[in-house]
Amino acid sequence: MAAPLWGWDEIVSAAGGNAEGSPQRAITGFSIDSRGLAPGEIFVALKDQRDGHAFVTAAFERGASAALVDTGYSRTPADGPLVRVAETLEALSGIARAARARLAEEAGVVAVTGSVGKTSTKEMLRACLSRLGPTHAPEKSFNNHWGVPLTLARMPASTRFGVLEIGMNHAGEITPLSKLARPHVAVVTTVEPVHLGHFASVEAIADAKAEIVAGVEPGGVVVLNRDNPHFERLAAAASAAGVDVVSFGEHASASVRLVKCRLGTDRTEIEAECGNGRIVYRLAAPGRHMAQNSLAVIATLEALGQDFESTIHAMGALADFGAPAGRGAREALAVPGGSILLVDESYNANPASMRAALAALALVPREAYPRRIAVLGDMLELGDRSAELHVSLADAVATAGIDVVLATGPFMKSLFEHIEPARRGIWTESAAGLVDALVATVGPGDAVMVKGSYGSRMGPLVDALRASVAARAE
Repeated sequence: MAAPLWGWDEIVSAAGGNAEGSPQRAITGFSIDSRGLAPGEIFVALKDQRDGHAFVTAAFERGASAALVDTGYSRTPADGPLVRVAETLEALSGIARAARARLAEEAGVVAVTGSVGKTSTKEMLRACLSRLGPTHAPEKSFNNHWGVPLTLARMPASTRFGVLEIGMNHAGEITPLSKLARPHVAVVTTVEPVHLGHFASVEAIADAKAEIVAGVEPGGVVVLNRDNPHFERLAAAASAAGVDVVSFGEHASASVRLVKCRLGTDRTEIEAECGNGRIVYRLAAPGRHMAQNSLAVIATLEALGQDFESTIHAMGALADFGAPAGRGAREALAVPGGSILLVDESYNANPASMRAALAALALVPREAYPRRIAVLGDMLELGDRSAELHVSLADAVATAGIDVVLATGPFMKSLFEHIEPARRGIWTESAAGLVDALVATVGPGDAVMVKGSYGSRMGPLVDALRASVAARAE
């Protein structure tokens, strides 16, 4: 049985609510989705895309220890203990503040943001810091207005290292989340032309990312990408906030500098120079972009006060680190006559991550997989530059030696029409319409990469390909 995460009186007080009843089982966590709730968790009835109050009773049927609800919620006979509050998201944030406040003085909290690489960097940090002490990080991205409070609320008091991911679509969204997290170290992986539909310029995006310094604890550090053209802008924002800067990259003046990077099919050999010396380590994920993210991890470890031996020990965890699902995870699917290499990049996409994914696909040796297939969906939220930025990927497709492009979405049609005719497979209006063509096209000896923004619905294409392979094996 899992140890209690919170006491009932602590929850009621932190939420600023009124209790009806008390749990008969230990409180083990929090959930905002009744379908995935584990017994012992408190169900938080958020009003977001759907009103969570409609699922309170279902949460109790699944074993919820209690539910956090608005004052006007009408109890049903099957409901258990309730905490009634004025507004559930604010109450969850109150619990999050209490969770952050109860950490020991020696605990270190890291917050990660950036246009690209947030989740991969967060997962690298989780792997490395777990070698040094009890580490808490969200299992999924959980980087928005409810994801950050939920992650903090789930954080045990015994946590030695907390790692949070903070995202945004609009200016002003990072500031309150950073102040809630109160990180000792803030990381900005990079600034790229994403969410341009909500920003006037990339410089405005940089300013929004710089908001992460707002919550950095006194004496804290911000870790910045020295190779990014917006480094000076971000560093100036940090300086204005009284936050020290540590940098990473290939730039000669980077605090953590890439010395050597040997790119392999499924791993990367890296040598980096940092304040304490040189570190040689292996990363079980391909691509120069992954190597860059790992430099941010070294910088973070040093910013957290880890000595050289501890940093080396922590970085050893990356020898077993694979790219997360939806963000470059690879699997070989056995089919009659050989295998298919599936590269799942389906969770999100922007011009920078699309180029990085295509470059990583190019590392797959043709001796093992002779044909390279890119299945590409729209990159969303690019505003007036959508068509231009999609077309600009034509050179990356050619450089990566992509043999066949299967494309979907109105914006990706622009790219499809600008690549060489010999590379064109098929274009469809929606991802659902691409399923049959994908299944019919892919065969043994193919390396297939699926990538697009979340709203392009590329994930089901990955599932469809897996299902097709499973059916062939029957």
